[in-house]
Amino acid sequence: TDYNQLGFNLRSNIFQGGPLESRSLMKDSYTLDVIQKAIRDPKNCHGRRTDELGKWHHKNALLLNLQKALEDNYG
Repeated sequence: TDYNQLGFNLRSNIFQGGPLESRSLMKDSYTLDVIQKAIRDPKNCHGRRTDELGKWHHKNALLLNLQKALEDNYG
């Protein structure tokens, strides 16, 4: 019965999803010149620098993703 009720709700378009146009709190709060002048440094995120262990984990995750992709493509 739960499955039938869920199917009915999906067919009835009760779950319409999110809004078609997204809004940003930063864009609503600041003027355009402040957003354009903002400097984003990927090495210094919110005053925190990525240490060697964080860099190693990032490289390890990339390596694991590469190995998985190669295994999927070439067996």
